[in-house]
Amino acid sequence: MNAPRISIVTPSFNQAPYLEETIQSILGQKYPNLEYIIVDGGSTDGSVDIIKRHAAQLAWWVSEPDAGQYDAINKGFARSTGEILGWLNADDKYLPWTFQVLAQIFSSVPQVEWISSLYPMLLDESGVAFQCTPARGFSREAFWRGEFLPECGWYAVGWIQQESTFWRRSLWERSGSRLNTEFQLAGDFELWARFFKDADLLGVPSPLGAFRFREGQRSQTQFKTYLEEAQSAFKRHGGRPPKPLESWALRKLHKITRFLERAQKRRTDLLHPDGICVRRLRTTQWEIRPH
Repeated sequence: MNAPRISIVTPSFNQAPYLEETIQSILGQKYPNLEYIIVDGGSTDGSVDIIKRHAAQLAWWVSEPDAGQYDAINKGFARSTGEILGWLNADDKYLPWTFQVLAQIFSSVPQVEWISSLYPMLLDESGVAFQCTPARGFSREAFWRGEFLPECGWYAVGWIQQESTFWRRSLWERSGSRLNTEFQLAGDFELWARFFKDADLLGVPSPLGAFRFREGQRSQTQFKTYLEEAQSAFKRHGGRPPKPLESWALRKLHKITRFLERAQKRRTDLLHPDGICVRRLRTTQWEIRPH
């Protein structure tokens, strides 16, 4: 199998409790053409010692003050040379097969420019997976209707998981070769908007990355700010959310579609009649959810 160079950047700042797991999820895959870069913002919690233990397997690393997460990622990508790019924050993880899947897809299907998993995985604070809910797929039209920007008052179906998203260098270069540091939290969403102007996002029916829910993380404590930034990027790039009546109709259609799908699955005995066991987000409580 062809092994195209994969460049991964990890921005890090005082994430020592999780950093080792993140690094191992990357280096542990033993991918033969990996370029792994860690950009630390001057951590004081022991992170640098963790990085130094793996220095021989890193293409480059640095620990110095920066202007924030996206500045650090830009610094890392500026040093990269790989054909396939992605970044993984210092508390998240890849799956053991992630790079093999990337190599197979990007090598065998040259028209693919960026991909994301249809099975985004969520981890609890200890790194144990508790949810992997399938997405329906991606399209430019749906993105520009706001369907990948939930909790903004209009119809939406879910997020594009950053940890599970990868792209070709050619797309990165056509889109400006950097994350917009004007955004403190929603730089990923703003990058997706630029990508969607130039290429279709293709879904992959395999988990590729996992996001860790943990106490005190910015995505939780500053979620409102993230939404404000994401909405600003969405509208700046030409996004047009559905009007209230259209949103109402889309929600109703979604509920009807879900009901019909479940009814069909029951008829074919693909669902257990007693329901499923799920865990509530941001808690450690599991519950039985009926179909």
